[in-house]
This record gives sequence, structure tokens and C-alpha cells, in this order.
Amino acid sequence: MSKTTVLFDLLMYVNTKRRFTAQEVANEFNISVRTAHRYLLELSEMGVPLYTEPGRNGGYRVLSNRLLPPIIFNENEAFSIFFAFQSLKYYQSLPFDIDIKSVSRKLYASLPLDTRKKIDRLQSVLSFWNKKISLPTPYLHDVMEAAVENKVVTIEYMSTSKNTTKEISPIGIYGHNGFWYMPAFDLALNEVRLFRMDRILSLEMKEQTLDAQENMSDWLERFQTQTPEVPIRLYVELTREGIRQCRSQPWLEPYIVTVNQEQGYIETEIDRSEIAYVSHYFFQLGTAAKVIEPREIIEKIYIQSQAIMQQYSDLR
Repeated sequence: MSKTTVLFDLLMYVNTKRRFTAQEVANEFNISVRTAHRYLLELSEMGVPLYTEPGRNGGYRVLSNRLLPPIIFNENEAFSIFFAFQSLKYYQSLPFDIDIKSVSRKLYASLPLDTRKKIDRLQSVLSFWNKKISLPTPYLHDVMEAAVENKVVTIEYMSTSKNTTKEISPIGIYGHNGFWYMPAFDLALNEVRLFRMDRILSLEMKEQTLDAQENMSDWLERFQTQTPEVPIRLYVELTREGIRQCRSQPWLEPYIVTVNQEQGYIETEIDRSEIAYVSHYFFQLGTAAKVIEPREIIEKIYIQSQAIMQQYSDLR
């Protein structure tokens, strides 16, 4: 076996081990202990973060920021990874301590010249765009760690009317339209609630753990298909612009019925607890949408409209 092959295999070996000795390396690769020490020194000089532990029971360990072994991608795989990184650049905060531009440059620089030229051409016509939100989200990494370890955290959360303190156990995080969201089990309410990450004002990690209620993929599937606990009929008439606007909302799009190019309607059921949110959304659409049912939403939109008129009445 050539030295290059051994070094490559050794790089993968040390990345799978937390601690090991030169004797273990020698036995694994059928080389002398002296050669094992020399090869490990060469890996260290190449940038692999190896730490030597002296003493009778000492050896080597790889620091937590260890490097990954080289991976060979075909052209389409390289395109996919490069543009996946580009899609993250519109997020103000990320759950990892990572510089997206730096990672993209490293990947780009490692590609053959003809592949880089193709990426240059693709970047001029292709983008995975999200509206960039300037609100910082400083606790992404902490929440992700808490979710992985089933830890309980105490947060101060900015609600609609006031700040509240909550003890929760995060299920995970997901990104949507430039924002990060966290479903978490609320210990006081004994149920899973959804929180927007940029509204978390402070976070304290607890030693307490809580058995995972469900994993992130199961929660997302349930979230998309959940049946209202207290159902109430929603019927909304839409203009052409109303149809266009509502089609951009995943929670409304499946229920849009188009009558013709200029008219349509929405007919579905929502949970009574969502009335305030739904009222605010259709209020923002103005004359592009007309709520017919339920009466509670009509009343809320009417009150909001009167408040806006009152606010501007003395400026006419």
C-alpha cells in the first residue's frame, strides 16, 4: 500500500475516532509504531487538529473542530452543494458557526476550471432567493443543542402584548421566508407551541431534560396536516389580486378555487384560536379579499379598519 493511500485512509480513521494510540494505528495499518507517529505528525502538519496526551495512558485525540476527509463529487453534485450554500446567504443568522462565503469559495476553488465557468454562468441566471431579514437570531445554536440533548431551556419571549418567561423543551428549528421557527414543548401549557426565533430575548440552558415528544420531521408532517381542535368555517371571496396573494401562502393555497381569471374563493376550516392571525392577514389584503364567514373575523377586520380611519382622520 502506497504512503499516499495510507495517509488518506488514516485521515478517515482518525476522523472516526475520538482517542487512539500510535500502537492502535500501527496495528490497524500494519506499520511500525515509529511510522505511525511520523504519519500522524504529517497529518497534523496538513491541518488535522490532533492533540497529544502524554503519560502512560496517553495517546492522540482529535479536537472537536476536526477536519473531514476529502470527498469526491461529480459535477452535478458539486452544483447542488454550491447552490444550496447560496440559498443560505439570505439568512441573517445560521445555527452553525460558519462563514457561507468562505465555504463557497473553498468549494468553488476546488473545482476544475470548466466547472467553475459553468457555475459562473449559472449564478447569472439562477438564485434560490429568500427575503433577507435584518432581525438577529442569536440563540439558534443554543436551541439546536438543546433539541439534540432534549434539554429544557428558559426563555424570555416577546409576545403580542408583553414579554413572557417560558420553560420549554425545543423539538428543533426550521427556516421559512427568511425567518427561523422553533416548535417546542411548553412545560406550563403541557403542549407543543410554535415560537419565532428572533423574538427570543434571552435564553438559559437548564440541566433538566425531557423525553422527546416527537422528532422534527414528524412534527412538520403533523403541522401541515393537523385537524383544527375547534373548527370554524372560513369562506373568503377573492379578486384576481387576492388569488395571486393567497397562492403565496402554503396554509391557504390548497383551498383556493378559481371561478375565472378575475374571481375565486377560499373555503376551508380553521381553528378558533387562529382567528386573530387570519383576521390580520385578510385585513392586509384590503379590497383584494372579502371575508364572508366567520362573523368573528368580519368584526375584527371592521374594528381594525375603523381604528386606521380614526388615526388618519385629522390628517385629511
